[in-house]
Amino acid sequence: MWREACRHIEVPRSTAAIARLLADWLPLEAVLIRELDVRRSRLETVALGPPGSRAALDTGPTECSSGDAARLLAWCQRGEVAHRAERASPVADWAPCVPRGVRGEALVGPLESPRGLQGILVVLSRQGERFDARHVELVHTLLDPFAVALENHHRLRELTALRETAEAEKQSLLTRLGRTQSGETIVGADGGLRSVLERVELVARSDVPILILGETGAGKEVVARAIHTRSPRSAGPFVRVNCGAIPPELIDSQLFGHERGSFTGAVDTRKGWFERADGGTLFLDEIGDLPPAAQVRLLRVLQDGYLERIGGQEAIKVDTRIVTATHRDLTAMVREGRFREDLWYRIAVFPVLLPPLRERREDIPALARHFAQRAATRFGLPVQMPSAQDMAALVSYAWPGNVRELGAVIDRATILGNGARLDVATALGTAAIPVAPTRSPSTPPGHLEAAADSIGALDGAIRKHIEAALAVTLGRIEGPHGAARLLKVNPHTLRARMRRLGIDWARFRHTA
Repeated sequence: MWREACRHIEVPRSTAAIARLLADWLPLEAVLIRELDVRRSRLETVALGPPGSRAALDTGPTECSSGDAARLLAWCQRGEVAHRAERASPVADWAPCVPRGVRGEALVGPLESPRGLQGILVVLSRQGERFDARHVELVHTLLDPFAVALENHHRLRELTALRETAEAEKQSLLTRLGRTQSGETIVGADGGLRSVLERVELVARSDVPILILGETGAGKEVVARAIHTRSPRSAGPFVRVNCGAIPPELIDSQLFGHERGSFTGAVDTRKGWFERADGGTLFLDEIGDLPPAAQVRLLRVLQDGYLERIGGQEAIKVDTRIVTATHRDLTAMVREGRFREDLWYRIAVFPVLLPPLRERREDIPALARHFAQRAATRFGLPVQMPSAQDMAALVSYAWPGNVRELGAVIDRATILGNGARLDVATALGTAAIPVAPTRSPSTPPGHLEAAADSIGALDGAIRKHIEAALAVTLGRIEGPHGAARLLKVNPHTLRARMRRLGIDWARFRHTA
């Protein structure tokens, strides 16, 4: 009986299974479990067994007065099994528990647990047969198994309700954040990100490590989520860890976990991010900021698939897909000894290069409309879309902060417009920029051409300036002694400008 009570989560299945077993011991017609709704003074049947009994019984709700419900509740608290003989007068406190129209004998007992009253057990005899004292004792021993089965059923309903509530809240948050249920909204999938998503589709079904390269704010996490949602692990967790945001002394504990008492402050055993992402995807953002000691442990996990918590003695198997991302030049860091070469080869099996926003300006209008819709939802304002003049200003802007900066500008423009419009000019900081004066009609026609010959083109001056910086830094771009630091620009911006100007920085290293 206990095995059947605990085997099934749903109480109807437990009741049917136990009723089949009881048929060998009792002159059994049916077993019912009924719940008392004290607030509505109503009894409802939640389980009936064995199968086929429902047609012969009236198992609908039983309405009773508030006084009858109070007396029934008081009787349940005594914890006894009542025996109703055939043709007995239905005047007992527990009488409403027996379904209408039943003329045979009945055994009735309360189902209670440490959480309180769970329900009421009703055992009905076959027509013309009787229960004796042995049957009453047997039913009394069945109260605990049935109470456990009903409590499991109640817990399942509570968990189902909590899950539905959590799903509703999740959907509401995703809507406010501008995401769909299947993952992050990918704006530009048919534009500037088409080639990126083609590579994502190509690699998502496999489990090889992926390295996403791109500038800060370009949307690397969006691509990582797209890889996860298109992979066989989409039902598993997606865990994002910013390696640059974790203090070096805590990085091992955060990634690999720790055992209780392994260090001062470790009051409990803690699972690391690898274990929490088991069966899913672990996105290690800013992998270039990982300390050397953590790089060694990460390499071991990637090679063997096992980890050890800090203070632990046994290896733990983890099945986690690794997706990494960085805005740094990892190849230069490898040459300079600041990033392990073997780890670089392990994580860069399939690199994905994410272009900056300035190189995919065709996506800016769609992104602006998307962020405008999201901002209106977040701030509770009417939806206002950018005008043609706004779009022209947005497309012509350089966007050094990429998509993240565009989202911030649209948020700022929504707040400044206060629901009436988008104040893009003020949000961009271009509202008060004076217009350059035009050339006076009295200026000699050849004066401008002569000045252009003497001054030279701007690109030529920039090329000479960058080459001078490369000569001083011996061709080094990043780092404290690199040209980017000397020129006070982002290394990725400097490389993009050198490619556009046709500057080969390798020849400066060769000269050195």
